[in-house]
Amino acid sequence: MEYKQIIYQPGKVARVILNRPRYLNAQSVVMREELDDAFARAMEDEEVGALVLSGAGDHFCSGHDISTHEDQEDRQARGFSRDRFARYKNMRAITLENTLRWRNLPKPTIAMVHGYCIFGGWIFAAAMDIIFASEDALLLPSHVQYFSVPWELGPRRTKEILFEHRFMTAWEACEDGFVNRVYPREKLEVETLAFAERVAENYLSDPMRIRTTKFSVNHMEDTMGFTAAVEAAYQSFFVLAESGDQQIPHPEQGGYAQTHVARRNLELSKDWLESRLRH
Repeated sequence: MEYKQIIYQPGKVARVILNRPRYLNAQSVVMREELDDAFARAMEDEEVGALVLSGAGDHFCSGHDISTHEDQEDRQARGFSRDRFARYKNMRAITLENTLRWRNLPKPTIAMVHGYCIFGGWIFAAAMDIIFASEDALLLPSHVQYFSVPWELGPRRTKEILFEHRFMTAWEACEDGFVNRVYPREKLEVETLAFAERVAENYLSDPMRIRTTKFSVNHMEDTMGFTAAVEAAYQSFFVLAESGDQQIPHPEQGGYAQTHVARRNLELSKDWLESRLRH
């Protein structure tokens, strides 16, 4: 496959870079298909020991592409039906089934997050095994198609963040267990790749040990109901999406993710966040 919206760099640490900086790496159908192909290539390449997912430009990923002309034209060219059941199947295939597949890739995967990580961007990061973030990263979870947030943050924390609808800082997400490590922006890539190099060496020297470890951890979550809960949440999301007549704000006003609200609520929470960090 020829990649137009991502960059794939093979090697001991394979790099997959979201490459739509003009649109803050908003994820189109094409991007997700290219990711699926690149991930499969990395898994099949015996010289790859780990994979790092990142974004070109100033942001990791601003979420789903719901407004660019090129994505709309691509959907029309594919003949995506407006029939409700067809929409259900298409959305499930491109936002849920492939994400579950990426969660279960047999090799270690690492997300390198900077700038915005919104809605679908959170999904991309959540599908990876480990997440490193820059200090300036802003993360915005929601009840989207792949709803893993309660598993990442816990039920009460999930309700707090989603009810208020606000950005989480990188350090906050680290304290809550979604992000593993936080670095200054200028050190993020060096530190992430150095860590990935060590992981890749471990994998290539003993792939069975690393694969078994990943399988066992994911299986533990699945025994607790992870995949079943995420599958059920997709049903709820689709019903919500189909029943809503919400007017989507213009991108300059925050778009579907209502980032203007999320920023305002982050500002209103600053005093509490600072007191939390002090303690």
